[in-house]
Amino acid sequence: MNEKKIHLNNQQAVWHPCTQMKHHEAFPPVLITRGEGVWLYDAGGKRYLDSISSWWVNLFGHCNPRINAAIVDQLGKLEHAMLAGLAHEPVIALSERLATITPGDLSHCFYASDGSSANEIALKMSFHYWQQSGFPGKTRFLCLQNGYHGETLGALSVTDIPLFRQTYAPLLRPAHPMPTPDWRFAEAGVTPEAHALKAAAELEDYLAQHHASTAALILESLIQGASGMGMYHPVYLRKAREICDRYQVHLITDEIAVGFGRTGTLFACEQAGITPDFMSLAKGLSGGYLPLSVVITHDNIYQAFYCNETSRAFLHSHSHSGNALACRAALASLDIIEQDNVIEVNRKKTDVFNQYLQPVREHSSVRNFRNCGMIWAFEVENPRPDFARWFTQRGLEQQLLIRPLGNSVYIMPPYIINEEEMKWVAQGVLHILDEM
Repeated sequence: MNEKKIHLNNQQAVWHPCTQMKHHEAFPPVLITRGEGVWLYDAGGKRYLDSISSWWVNLFGHCNPRINAAIVDQLGKLEHAMLAGLAHEPVIALSERLATITPGDLSHCFYASDGSSANEIALKMSFHYWQQSGFPGKTRFLCLQNGYHGETLGALSVTDIPLFRQTYAPLLRPAHPMPTPDWRFAEAGVTPEAHALKAAAELEDYLAQHHASTAALILESLIQGASGMGMYHPVYLRKAREICDRYQVHLITDEIAVGFGRTGTLFACEQAGITPDFMSLAKGLSGGYLPLSVVITHDNIYQAFYCNETSRAFLHSHSHSGNALACRAALASLDIIEQDNVIEVNRKKTDVFNQYLQPVREHSSVRNFRNCGMIWAFEVENPRPDFARWFTQRGLEQQLLIRPLGNSVYIMPPYIINEEEMKWVAQGVLHILDEM
């Protein structure tokens, strides 16, 4: 057998996501060898504060001892068993737990491995429900302008970010983007709430004419992540729920990035007092440890598929659905949220972090500084052409992992960040802004 020698400096063996690989000729990827708490350590021992939770997934720090212990315990019992015709204790316990903590009557969990797949499931399930409920004309979907729901073809069809979808447009189903409630797009003098109400009114106008062909509206709850952490008033969610009910259209809330306390409540849609028809969860679901996603829905949807005929079942599958190790990580993460009173503690941390970030808010190049729970964001005025890459590189020099979206800089740290580490982030960002 021929053996290939592994070269850790071979930067083309790994094709990195959302990356122009040629850029790594000048700035090779940082080789991370270990993590502890909010810090990642490279091969030379240099550390970097993970201010973006490794793409928004890590809630309780790297190598969290409580989550580690749960996974090790599960590893000695069962690593994985297919979920078709079999079950295991972790997936049952997690499903019951999610049914207890999610809003309203959400009670049936369908598992996958990532956020895009979860949104695919929600879209397919909505479409399939209407087909089996006597409404075969309901085949189209609504999304929000600047919304992002993933990069598989179905999820990309309801994503409205040209950078991701333009190339693949011939492969995608048509979807209709509705005006965004993101208050950055409000006219001068218009409040975030008034802007959200105006967007909701346009949603109602559209559905008044097209509800017979519309299956569902999918949206990110409160924060549109990939468009630069665009934030909007909760009144839009409340109005969207009312409008969807009025016109018999499903509401799908994508809480993949914002679930499990990110926005200051356990789930973002709680701030509007609503229950969606489908909620997509991933990222922080397993504490950022293992790939795991879920769509949770209510009994009315479930009953439309509950039948003696196999052909009427929801015939969608993922090989690693409800993976036992991932479910144990999720249960351990939920234990931490409950036992450590994380939601309340985070609210106090938010106040402290806002104080340290006040000089950033007041910086002459900063616009639209905003905060929602444990997420902060702002735009940089008149950025250089290579701003995002330049800012990321300067961040690494400041021992700070930060990755802007265009000219939008955001901070989304693990919940365990302490006051000294908050100060580190704030000073590092301010130093980069001053250098620019």
